[in-house]
Order: sequence, then C-alpha cells, then structure tokens
Amino acid sequence: GVDKIPPVDPTEIVCARQIKKFFTGDLNAPVISYPPFPGIEMNYLRAQIARISAATHISPLHYFKFEEDEDDESVGEGRDSYTVNVEFERLPLWELTDPSLKNWVHHMQYILPQGRCQFINPNSKDPNDDYDEEEEEEDDDHLDEPQRETGPALLTTISYDNYVDGLPSVPAWSVTRSTDLVPAYAVAVLKSNSWPGAYTYGTEKKFENVYIGFGHKYSKDNYSPTPPPPVFEEYLPDLDTTEVADPTVAEEQALLAMEQEKLEREAEEAEMEDDDEDDD
Repeated sequence: GVDKIPPVDPTEIVCARQIKKFFTGDLNAPVISYPPFPGIEMNYLRAQIARISAATHISPLHYFKFEEDEDDESVGEGRDSYTVNVEFERLPLWELTDPSLKNWVHHMQYILPQGRCQFINPNSKDPNDDYDEEEEEEDDDHLDEPQRETGPALLTTISYDNYVDGLPSVPAWSVTRSTDLVPAYAVAVLKSNSWPGAYTYGTEKKFENVYIGFGHKYSKDNYSPTPPPPVFEEYLPDLDTTEVADPTVAEEQALLAMEQEKLEREAEEAEMEDDDEDDD
C-alpha cells in the first residue's frame, strides 16, 4: 500500500532548518537529533518537501496571474492564490534563458522563519475564547509585541533571490540550454544552487519542476549541530537564604560524640529515677 504523509506542522519546519539528517527510507524511523525533532522520518520528509517546494517551484512569467479583485489594490503582497493565465503568451527560448532570470517567478508561498506562510502573532488571543477584559489588558501589558515576519510576495521573480549561503559569487540559480547543437529542440534548464538536485526545464509549450537529491540545502560550511544551552549558574544567595558550608569529618565525629554522650546521660538519669521509685 501507499502511506499518506501527514500535513506539515510549523514546529517541524523550524526544527528541520536546524538539523541535517539523511533519510533511511523507513517512514516510521525515529529522527534522532538535537534539537529534538517533533516527529518521525515521515514528518521530517514532509517538512523538507515543503521547504524545497517553496524555494524551487518556479514558472514562466505571466503563466499564472492573480484573480482580479477591484477591492484589492496590492500587487502580490498578502495573496495566497492565483489562477492560470489563459491569455499567456509563450516565451521564446532566449527569454527563458535570459541570465537576468526576470522571466521566471516563484509560484509557491515563501515560508517565514516561524514555519508558516502567513504570519501569526504567538501572543494574540483566540477571539473565540472568553476572557476577562481586565485580565486581558494586564496580560497584554506584560507581552512584548513580536516583530512581524515578512517575505517575498507570491509570483516574485527569482532574480530577487538571495545569493547562496551569503556567497556573492554563487547566484541562487544557474540557467543554460539543453543543447546548442540543435537549437530548434533545445529547452531551458534552470538549476537551483541553494537546493542541489532541484531543476526546472521549460520550453515555449510547457515547463516542469523536478527534484532528485538528498533533501539537504547547500551550506558552505560543514554541518555542526546546534550546541546545547549554557549550564545554569549557581544559585546566588540573598538576605533571606544562605547556604551552610558542609561540616568536616572531624566536626561530624565531634557532633556524633556529643549526641552519644547526651543519650548516655539521659539513660543514666532514667535509671536513677527508676531506682528512686523502687526505694520508695
């Protein structure tokens, strides 16, 4: 049978960005890592698929378009859906292989650092829950408003993509023709340098995105796991609490001797009281 991979969770994407694991092929295999991954291999696989798709699914310019909405004056910002442009005019090969990459756009939403496509304030209250207004105002005073996370809008050209791992000499994409010997049958081939194994081919008639790789993003440095948090400092004494120094062996023996002497003295006094009672 075919196992259906569950939907991805934002916490899984956040953690997947901090680890690097090879896939075993067993969807139920544990993912042993630090930070601990909140799931098994099928969840890690789904998180990587989401990351790769968001970064490498591209299409020719104007192949998709936003649905016309007279009330919405934004251009791509905040949009999460589009439709196929039936009036799309096919682009010639020389435009598809233009080194400026202005004729290719992302048609998958950008994933924000919090692991979502749409920003959600983690401190916001659920409007469906009942809250006491006074308590809510007091709680809001103690909560810092987080900085809103933003990213490239939908259908943004890939020419705006950042350099790979901050290297100015390595662009996010490389474009070439499949052949120069038979131009009539050549297709445009784009290779993602951020995600090795991600390719897109396109002609005047169609395009497609494919990925054949290990599911790892390129990194100029060797992978190093996230270090554990620093060790907690020793408790700092204050005026109300003080830490007593441990006694030495000699002090312990002297204390035991005193307690033993006290017990013996109490036993002698008890015997003397019993003798007095017998005499009476």
